[in-house]
Amino acid sequence: MIDFPQKVGNLANDYDNLKIEALGLRAMLDSLAQPVWLRDRSGRLSWVNEAYAISVDAETCIQAVAQQVEFFESTILNEAKVSLGLGKVFTARVPTIVAGQRRIFEVVETPLVAGSIGYAADVTDLEGVRSDMQRQMFNHVRTLDQIPTAVAIFDESQQLVFCNLAYRKLWQLDDVFIAEKPTDNEILDYLRDNRRLPEQADYKGWKSALHEAYRSFETKENTWYLPSGRTLRVVINSNPQGGVTYLFEDLTAHFLLQSSYNSLSRVQSETLDSLNEGVAVFSTDGRLKLSNPAFEKIWSLQIERSLIQPHIDQIIAETHHLFSDLEIWNKIKSAVVGFSEIRQGQTIRMERKDGTTIDCMLAPLPDGATLLTFVDVSASVHIERALKDRNDALEQAAQLREKFVHHVSYQLRSPLTNVIGFTELLASGTGGELTTRQYEYVDHVLQSSNALMAIIDDILDLALLDRGEIILENNIDDIRDVVNSAIEGIKDRIYERKINIEINIDENIGILPIDSKRIRQIIFNLLSNAIGFSDDGQPILISIKLLNSNLIIIVRDYGRGIPSQLIDKIFDRFETYTDGSNHRGAGLGLSIVKSLVELHGGKVEIESRLKDGTTVKCILPFSDGNSRIIEAIA
Repeated sequence: MIDFPQKVGNLANDYDNLKIEALGLRAMLDSLAQPVWLRDRSGRLSWVNEAYAISVDAETCIQAVAQQVEFFESTILNEAKVSLGLGKVFTARVPTIVAGQRRIFEVVETPLVAGSIGYAADVTDLEGVRSDMQRQMFNHVRTLDQIPTAVAIFDESQQLVFCNLAYRKLWQLDDVFIAEKPTDNEILDYLRDNRRLPEQADYKGWKSALHEAYRSFETKENTWYLPSGRTLRVVINSNPQGGVTYLFEDLTAHFLLQSSYNSLSRVQSETLDSLNEGVAVFSTDGRLKLSNPAFEKIWSLQIERSLIQPHIDQIIAETHHLFSDLEIWNKIKSAVVGFSEIRQGQTIRMERKDGTTIDCMLAPLPDGATLLTFVDVSASVHIERALKDRNDALEQAAQLREKFVHHVSYQLRSPLTNVIGFTELLASGTGGELTTRQYEYVDHVLQSSNALMAIIDDILDLALLDRGEIILENNIDDIRDVVNSAIEGIKDRIYERKINIEINIDENIGILPIDSKRIRQIIFNLLSNAIGFSDDGQPILISIKLLNSNLIIIVRDYGRGIPSQLIDKIFDRFETYTDGSNHRGAGLGLSIVKSLVELHGGKVEIESRLKDGTTVKCILPFSDGNSRIIEAIA
């Protein structure tokens, strides 16, 4: 049995040990960077470490305890007292100001038998990292919602953690269903029930193979062909913390575009192959990128498309036997591989040794390549040359004809003038009295000579008109005198055919500034033509008027008329259509009329009906000066 002194000695020894232990613990707590404090039963501070004193701006730990400087506000202090009073550990995240800076501390205070002990851990940096993580997660979510690729993240328990807007639109999932955080199995079953997944004979086996990604670290990639006709590229990545991430890329538009491109490429290839023109495309390095069979045929080339594409130098070398003009080839080569700042299209003609003519057209392409087209124009060149030779021959023939007509006309005019003169002398009785029969013969000779002289004059006028040597001369004359002069020239035919000429001239027309010779010639030929197509005793109407600064000359007959199919040809030279009429002539009258009217800047209009006669209207415009003269005279 232990005696009292020994017991007291043991207690003293335990007290010393506890004191040493307490001092060691306090020294250790003073070395901590986190504030630590002790409270007594009444909740007052009984001890604080140095980190606490520094945090509350106290000079020493003793001062902090003596002044009862609290680490946090009274509101937080009251909440701690309530929790400790219930025997519960109080925890809170408290913002406070330390050394002039706002810091965030994780406060933990634990109830003891006699009071409580608490500490505060500075979590400011951790809170900053957490805030940054939240902002980054928000930005990532917002970014993923903007991309067209559907993204879904599942955790290790196969539960949906995140999905972007594209995923919800792709599978037509509503927000309520997504908010329930469905599992991967539930989503797949839902999609299968709505026929949105690829058709599978063994659905369970297919789904089990798909979920092997949860137990694998390799990326898996599949292609899904949906019943709707869409094609998806599916990529499954395992996550480091467990679970998988699904990426769904819609390739439908890509495949459609690729199909369209392939179709377009085939159409382009078939189109090029069907062209008769040779087509070749050279890249900037001078190598042949594209050509058609016509190009190979024109230059007698054998291009192995499976081999390396030939350089333009090789093409030139292989075609040297057909075309050896290096100057032109160098010009083409310079356009293909040159580095000119201004690239322009151009056309080059190539005369080959075999007599073939090739037109080479160079066109720069946007990617720097050059398009060359080769067209065999030999046939068109030969035709062009033949037409040019024929045109030269026709021009020479026309000049020869004009010279011949002009020469012959003048050569005929001189003897014919003598014939007319001597015939008139005989008719006048100067050489002696003629019998009635002789007088008739002389009269016929005189009429025929005058008719021949008129034809010669017409031929000369046409020749002058063709050469542009007739110049209009405006001389003041009375239109009635001009009409009477034209009638006087054919009065023998009028008398012989018993034709009645009716003249209708506006009263306000008198003296006009006109070329009376050419106007008389127009009226003469119109009357001559009308008489030729009229029956004996029929009337012919001459009408002349002024309308809108135009002189209108109208000659109307009531003869047989002209068939509609012949109206367009009656102005042709040396064309005569008698059609049973009394008209006989060289076919120059209406041609001269048309030429003279057009020389005035006017036009000729004709209307005709079978058995109802013909109306010819000549419209001759006057200049502004002539119009004022006409108004002044009128």
